Amino acid sequence: MTTYATTLTPVIEVLSAHKVYANGTQALAPVDLTIQAGEFITLIGPSGCGKSTLLKMMAGLLTPTDGRIRWWRSGFDTVGDEGKKISFVFQEPTLMPWSRVAANVQLPLDLAGIPKTESAPKVQAALERVGLGRYADHYPRELSGGMQMRVSIARSLVTAPNVLLMDEPFGALDEITRNRLDEDMRQLCTDRNLTVIFVTHSVYEAAFLSNRVIVMAARPGRIFASYEITDRAIRNADYRTSAEFGHHCTALSALLHQASLESGSGNGEAV
Repeated sequence: MTTYATTLTPVIEVLSAHKVYANGTQALAPVDLTIQAGEFITLIGPSGCGKSTLLKMMAGLLTPTDGRIRWWRSGFDTVGDEGKKISFVFQEPTLMPWSRVAANVQLPLDLAGIPKTESAPKVQAALERVGLGRYADHYPRELSGGMQMRVSIARSLVTAPNVLLMDEPFGALDEITRNRLDEDMRQLCTDRNLTVIFVTHSVYEAAFLSNRVIVMAARPGRIFASYEITDRAIRNADYRTSAEFGHHCTALSALLHQASLESGSGNGEAV
């Protein structure tokens, strides 16, 4: 198992947290993981290794069976305070088909009771940031799958989060669209100094996006290795053809293969 020490500010700390579902499935063995401010962390692993379960625990959507999670060295009740905001992007855009793009992006601000006079500029700014400024009055059905996912990302950004949790957001897209969104996502996170925890099945996506990749094994889900990427190269189309990128993809593929071999025959599948 490969580990790397960091000395930055902890944003999320997973402390011996594990999850057993009511049917007896052990989704996660005790996990210890610290997310530092400004990191782009990617979780990869074989099916059933608990990637999504761990992500949802970090989002406060699931409660650990035992162990605990801390956000900014405190409890979840402080999440939402200034400088401690979290947004979640699901696998599907989950847009309201009856509402226009602007209304979909504005939804979190409406739920927070922010007046439209104040929220409208934030919505437009979020749409501009994902390249959809001209599509505010369109309906989701009028957009491609990649554009719909951009709307979902804009909705997650409109509240100015500090941490972005993303559960395979580009998995259903074609490779060209996925690569373009990966490039945009990496640039966005750099520009805004976001902390990101990203779930994917793709070692290529993990190598392109991350400064640290967490490789997980299954049955029960657990951390198998932590792989650090310290390249200073700009993550763009040229980077995909670089020797460094090829090296990271090869190393991650080997770790993923080892993790798959070490996945046992426990008492059920995790997610």
